[in-house]
Amino acid sequence: MKLRSIIIGSCSLFALAAGAQAQSLTIATVNNGDMIRMQGLSDRFTEQTGIDLEWVTLEENVLRQRVTTDIATGGGQYDVMTIGAYETPIWAAQGWLAPLDDLGDDYNADDLIPAVREALSVDGTQYASPFYAESAMIMYRTDLFEEAGLEMPQEPTWEFIGEAARAITDRDNEIYGICLRGKAGWGENMAFITALANSMGGRWFDMDWEPQFDSPEWNEALTYYVDLMTDAGPPGASSNGFNENLALFQQGKCGMWMDATVAASFVSNPDESQVADSVGYALFPTNGQFDNHGNWLWVWSLAVPASSQNVDAAKQFIDWATSESYLEMVAEEEGWANVPPGTRTSLYENPAYTEAAPFADITLEAIQSANTTNSSVQDVPYAGGQFVAIPEFQGIGTSVGQIFSAALAGQVNVDQALEQAQQTSRMEMDRAGYYR
Repeated sequence: MKLRSIIIGSCSLFALAAGAQAQSLTIATVNNGDMIRMQGLSDRFTEQTGIDLEWVTLEENVLRQRVTTDIATGGGQYDVMTIGAYETPIWAAQGWLAPLDDLGDDYNADDLIPAVREALSVDGTQYASPFYAESAMIMYRTDLFEEAGLEMPQEPTWEFIGEAARAITDRDNEIYGICLRGKAGWGENMAFITALANSMGGRWFDMDWEPQFDSPEWNEALTYYVDLMTDAGPPGASSNGFNENLALFQQGKCGMWMDATVAASFVSNPDESQVADSVGYALFPTNGQFDNHGNWLWVWSLAVPASSQNVDAAKQFIDWATSESYLEMVAEEEGWANVPPGTRTSLYENPAYTEAAPFADITLEAIQSANTTNSSVQDVPYAGGQFVAIPEFQGIGTSVGQIFSAALAGQVNVDQALEQAQQTSRMEMDRAGYYR
């Protein structure tokens, strides 16, 4: 499909009469690189449609708070919201989202990776459109590994990661063996720590919805995390989320970084990363006992709140921003390696992309291997990989994230943090009526 199809193709279903009264959409989005790029390119959409766009670009935790408050109260402040695989099915079931089963011919819903489309659907109806999808993997400095005489296994264990991180740490030169999320939030530090615990056999709740933070698996996971970050992590790690660790890695200060696969295009971009020519990739670790990498599936998506007064125009924007033609436009402007990843099968069948993106195959493998229905080797009553797909999790996960961030900062020890997490989770689940 030629690039000019963006001018005419994506508007087929929602064509506006020439000279119609100008509309304006308010779009709430997260301050991640791919979303910033979308905002920069969005003047193309305004030129072709006459629809003005007002952007509200927020840090991840703040975005979640604001859009949750707005949609739960029917505030109607936003016409398009950036939400994820956690919110979409819960909000759709409440009737808070407009269905997206009537986008334009250029959208090609059948091209969406099945696991991604399923994560954004309820009873076969899609309620959000994926902008990019991600799992988790390891990004590491091949030059530092070579200097230390280390070779990264394709499927490393946590034991190897700990040994390697400590071996390549050089604090005098501000090189830290590993960078991991420490900023409090259910989608910040708890995304990583939950994935870590899952890979070590942990689970949030048993089949009776009793919290499991008093289990040996959680003790092992949190102890490993705090000890490793104390020995080989950067200073102030309890304040670092995705964006902070991305900057550290791009500056050459992280030997390894375990995080979202979407980061690969940024750490390998020579215009943005000082270490672009020495980045390797590996699967999220296991503990060596279970065949469970714990890697998550997350989908940053665009959705239309039912409270919007501009539903058709909002759908028109989503069609434009998440279509195959948008990927071609980004490739034309910034190269195939920088297109939003993880959403469309055709992208991974495109030789131009797979040749330009050395991380393409491992990204797809991580996404396809993510198990969101059985995230632990133990039985669980919930779906979700790095989150628990129940409405109460947003509050509980944030509270536990604050406790674990305090443990990383040395304000409480591991045993105290786990005890507090157990009590807090138990109290909130009781309050929500899970034990009646």
